[in-house]
Amino acid sequence: MTFILRLFAFSFLMVSGYVSAVGDEDYLPRDTRFNPNITSPTEALGAEVGEWHVRHDQLANYMQLLAAQSDRVSIVETGRTHENRPLYLLAFSSPENQKNLAAIQAKHINNLGKSASADDPLILWMGYSVHGNEASGSNAALLVAYYLAAGESQKIDELLNNNLVLLDPSLNPDGLSRFAQWANMHRGNTLVADPQHREHKEAWPSGRTNHYWFDLNRDWLLLTHPESRARIAQFHQWRPHVLTDFHEMGSNSTYFFQPGIPSRKNPWTPRKNVELTTKLGNFHAAALDKTKQLYFSGESYDDFYYGKGSTYPDSIGSIGILFEQASSRGHVQDTVNGELRFSDTIQNQVTTTLSTFEGALANKKALLDYQVEFVQQTNDLIKDDDLAGYILQEKLDKTRFAKMLSIFKAHKIEYWPLSKNTKVDNQTFEAQSSVFVPLDQAQYRLIKSIFSTRKSFDDNTFYDVSNWNLPLAFNIQYTPVSRAPKVNKQSQSTSQAILPELQSSAYAYAFSWDDYNAPKLLQRLLASNIKVKVAGDAFFAKTSQGGMSFSAGAVIVPTALAQPDNLVAILEAQSVDLGISVHSISSGLTTQGIDIGSRKMLNVSQPKVLLVGGKGTSQYEVGEVWHYLDQHLDMPVSVTDMNELQTLNLENYTHMIWVQGSYKNVADRISQNLDTWLRNGGVLIGQKSAVAWFSNNNWLKVSVKTESDVQSAFATDHLSYKDKDSLAAKQRVAGAVYETQLDLSHPLAFGFHSETLPVFRNSAIVLRKPVKPFITAAFHPQTSLMAGYTAQEIQEQISGSAAVVAHNVGKGKVIAFANNVNFRGVWYGTSRLMSNAIFMAPFIKAQG
Repeated sequence: MTFILRLFAFSFLMVSGYVSAVGDEDYLPRDTRFNPNITSPTEALGAEVGEWHVRHDQLANYMQLLAAQSDRVSIVETGRTHENRPLYLLAFSSPENQKNLAAIQAKHINNLGKSASADDPLILWMGYSVHGNEASGSNAALLVAYYLAAGESQKIDELLNNNLVLLDPSLNPDGLSRFAQWANMHRGNTLVADPQHREHKEAWPSGRTNHYWFDLNRDWLLLTHPESRARIAQFHQWRPHVLTDFHEMGSNSTYFFQPGIPSRKNPWTPRKNVELTTKLGNFHAAALDKTKQLYFSGESYDDFYYGKGSTYPDSIGSIGILFEQASSRGHVQDTVNGELRFSDTIQNQVTTTLSTFEGALANKKALLDYQVEFVQQTNDLIKDDDLAGYILQEKLDKTRFAKMLSIFKAHKIEYWPLSKNTKVDNQTFEAQSSVFVPLDQAQYRLIKSIFSTRKSFDDNTFYDVSNWNLPLAFNIQYTPVSRAPKVNKQSQSTSQAILPELQSSAYAYAFSWDDYNAPKLLQRLLASNIKVKVAGDAFFAKTSQGGMSFSAGAVIVPTALAQPDNLVAILEAQSVDLGISVHSISSGLTTQGIDIGSRKMLNVSQPKVLLVGGKGTSQYEVGEVWHYLDQHLDMPVSVTDMNELQTLNLENYTHMIWVQGSYKNVADRISQNLDTWLRNGGVLIGQKSAVAWFSNNNWLKVSVKTESDVQSAFATDHLSYKDKDSLAAKQRVAGAVYETQLDLSHPLAFGFHSETLPVFRNSAIVLRKPVKPFITAAFHPQTSLMAGYTAQEIQEQISGSAAVVAHNVGKGKVIAFANNVNFRGVWYGTSRLMSNAIFMAPFIKAQG
């Protein structure tokens, strides 16, 4: 009878598709004992690791518990996410080292670049799941933390007595929580491995991204988000010897560890970095061989963009290492390599975490020496460089300039205000609005990369962008110099303007449209029910400070209109908060230009913006627009799924924004509703592929070359099969900077003062320049590539094409951007085009 019952039980498990749970100690080395006084992950969760996807609150609570129970662990909250989840960094070392953690940290930082001693500790930073739906990393972090806090073995003693392990258990708590909810809510008692099961097909937006649907693995350099800023601050306090970055990839793959393709490393990364990564890779291979796992290395992934977790450390002298595990995207999934269980994916991440420890200890001397060699070689590069550094200047927009400099500061890049006006090649850089970034400093390689305008590389195949020049992204005037100018080393700040005192008896109040925060100030005034006008042309007015010029786009608050009783108090508070000068105008009669009561002074009303997202649209680009409007304009924006437009009352909205997406199958009813709304006065804004859809619907009077049209310009005669990947690499624009020429008189250019505007391109969509006058706000000149790689065939297609087009459609307006003006939240130079499209659209009066 017992045999029959056991047979029945076995048969039931097989039929139900149940996957047996894996105990904590099954994931970890067999020769390890564990302190019974320290809670295991299973005890804390009430379930085996991998049985359910761990939520971030469970993960965070367990890390706090370990810190309370084990004298090998210390924990610090480094920051908070957009959704107010805590970011934790744990330090594991021996109890004795824990008592002297601050001293160990200080000694390491002070000793950077000096001779290394065999007694110096290795600092190993283990980072998990920057993409929230690549959850095996964060689930593995539970087990790694338990192993380091409670494990008892000779290997653990060797690791912790003389070294330090930093553990970042979740780089993206918001995304991890979103995905855990998705995977767990679709988990049945009977697991389903079918890839088409809803559990394995996330809804839009995916858990890969953070709160605003950004890819945090592209944000290490740009620091758009609090998660990245918190992490970089800790990174520079510790400067680890090795930093690991645990990811997942497609379910039908296997396991990847770096090095990737050697020819696709960043030019500023030393060859020794690749050699050490390879040495550590031998330990990963040996560990995976023992468990008979399939894997690959030295192919597919690159180490080029310094804004990724596995690559940013390379610019500073650390060894960054990427791991990619085939994803179960749930609890179990059928793949070309057989059934892939979530526990399998966790196991591999644990295995390569431990092989990282083993490889690092075996190569400890080489890793310690490398940081010394890195500094010495950097100093040699500085001596051999013909340049002394870069002078940067921004006269009118203090906010935009300060934001870029804050990124420099976060990366420990030194800069100094000029002590006097400096002339370089007929350009005068004024002391009060300029800084000098010297190359003779520790972050030399990162600085060279940030200012790079390189257009061709040893291998022109890119996994991500090929350029990230920050002054171009911020549209900051700069020039390289061979001799260092005189600087003021007493301060890292340029001079701050003194805000004028407002006069309660003023005829009107006004502020210019020059500062990056001007749209935010306008939005706040509208939200406070203040009546506002915008100048469609320049004027020279009498103010309490004397005569003053205002350019087109200036914002006017006339006291003749019905204004709140506390108008002056609101203006003063917002002026101080945003650092924008608001001026008191004493008369409606100007000495030059339009008068305050001119018909070119248009009333501005509160915009009601609808942002189209959902399945078929790019979650990244929708998130970038949402982030810009929410964070930089304080503007409420309604985000709706595309399919909801069939029943939505569009009359409730003044503006509608469409981004990159697939719009071939948009329902006819949506197009018809949109056509009616547009012709009745709506403002339709689109970028990239949305622009092609606008053109196909005859709203935009511009001919559009799609990516496939552009790709057809490549000759394919005499190509063999081996050339397939190379051709594909040439046919894409993998993130490059292009020059545009702005029509400064156009309403979309209000607030800009240079005809040259760098833009970011990561698509091959081309707008043919319209023949009709007045509708092209910006175009690409004949030679327009400024930085980054693009094949000559595509450059020729882009040359002379339109970048920004706008015209009337009935009573409405259509505005088209060929490029993504909010790319990764860091293109401050072009994101102002989006606020102009919203606020300055009433001035657009040109027929397409």
